[in-house]
Amino acid sequence: MLETRRAAVLGHPIAHSLSPVLHRAAYQALGLPWHYEAVDVDSGGLAAFIDGLGPEWAGLSLTMPLKVEAVPLMDFIEPMAKIVGAVNTVLFQRFADQRHLVGANTDVQGIVAALREAGVTSATTGVIIGGGATATSAMAALGQLGVTAPVVAVRDRSRAGALLRAATKMGVTIRFADLTEAAQFAGGADVTISTIPADAGGSVGAQLTTASGTLLDVVYSPLVTPLGEAWEAAGGARVGGERMLLHQAAEQVRLMTGLSAPIEEMNAALGAVLNT
Repeated sequence: MLETRRAAVLGHPIAHSLSPVLHRAAYQALGLPWHYEAVDVDSGGLAAFIDGLGPEWAGLSLTMPLKVEAVPLMDFIEPMAKIVGAVNTVLFQRFADQRHLVGANTDVQGIVAALREAGVTSATTGVIIGGGATATSAMAALGQLGVTAPVVAVRDRSRAGALLRAATKMGVTIRFADLTEAAQFAGGADVTISTIPADAGGSVGAQLTTASGTLLDVVYSPLVTPLGEAWEAAGGARVGGERMLLHQAAEQVRLMTGLSAPIEEMNAALGAVLNT
């Protein structure tokens, strides 16, 4: 008889998360009697939540504001998570009858896979809008595609210290720009990745006059953001944040279960929800 395990996505707010849809579809397709839920955990609450979990827990998916908070709580951190300084996946593994926390980052792979799915296999120029934990993952993803000197458009450079430290580790040279200049740089870049909320992205889209490259907007609610609408109207190609969500979740499923993720079934479940 297969062992029943538990997993969850944590963050604040969390009610909008589509991670349960993706993970539950994967477990059903794989024939696993696992349970996956969404739990609202705000900043400062992660350690206590983890301490209260029993041996039936296999792992956690983390979203904002917990990705950076998780780093010092881990016993082991996988290389990519260590480089970007953000953990979006916690794995509970047992060694010598003791539970160990392993931190991983699947956001980078999710971004790269979403862009490659859209035909972007390499790039020379790139723009990142935003300077938080997801922006750092975006920088690593652009590096894998060939961008070594991205423009990073932020409202407040003093809050992008973690991104700058990660860039140093990666050998990436950042050119900072003000958020009000984002449209100017993004319009001519091969790839632009927006990591800011939909309403803030709308102000960037309002200044956009032309777009020749591909935009990945990590926001997936709304499905098409004001920035995404403006980008397509300006002539660019758009990749929705739900594609990143799908691919990063698939990697989480693989890490938690040890099995290849059923992408087709996960994609079908995601589409069923988004099209209702």
